[in-house]
Amino acid sequence: MRDLGAGFGHLLKGQRWVARHGRSLGFGLVPGLITLVLYAAALVALALWGPDAVAWATPFADDWSSPWLGLFRGFLTAVLFALCLLLAVLTFTAVTLLIGQPFYENLSERVDRDVSPDGVAPESGLPLWRELWISGRDSLRILVRAALWGVLLFACGFVPVVGQTAVPVLGFFVTGFFLTEELTSVALQRRGVELRERLALLRSRKTLVWGFGTPLALAFLVPFVAVFLMPGAVAGATLLARELLGEETEDGEPAPEGEQRTVG
Repeated sequence: MRDLGAGFGHLLKGQRWVARHGRSLGFGLVPGLITLVLYAAALVALALWGPDAVAWATPFADDWSSPWLGLFRGFLTAVLFALCLLLAVLTFTAVTLLIGQPFYENLSERVDRDVSPDGVAPESGLPLWRELWISGRDSLRILVRAALWGVLLFACGFVPVVGQTAVPVLGFFVTGFFLTEELTSVALQRRGVELRERLALLRSRKTLVWGFGTPLALAFLVPFVAVFLMPGAVAGATLLARELLGEETEDGEPAPEGEQRTVG
């Protein structure tokens, strides 16, 4: 339970940090707004033409009598929209980070310098094109993992009782985990931490990760909220990354258990 509170605390601290640095908030809204417009257009198109797509994909049901035809295709349309909405939540962070890579990289470095006792932020030393390539490649790998989880949860959704109670809750925890991975990747990639090690770090403190990512996943269901929370989420994820690595903060407090990790 302590880690749950600590994870949520990092989320709040990140939002407060951005609130104290108004310029960071202003610039941080631009990538999120661009992504929001793109996703909103896609979801509107899905709402308009989704029923036609479902009808095209289920020609075997054309001769079904009423009300079964309408109920069947209405259910499939709702499921399709729900899956696309979940995919939008899972990929919103990755796409926004990719669009705003230079800004979020700078924001994360500023947070590191602000809380580091020596005022120094780790730097990757890589050119921008290389950072974009690594970020895009890793985001695609995470998307594949998230999609596999999505298919599994979708299948479990048909289990009576469990599918209507436990599965949606589990879905938010899974979404929160992958959101946290995407957000912490900004700070961890600068430290040279590869995707496999990033995932191992997150799994080693799953409760901490859920405390940070699950409330964020719930908030990201509201499109405009996601845009406004994004800069603070990057700042909070930087603080979370420092705790995962056991890096000291400006108040002199190391991560729990006082472990210091060195990554190259």
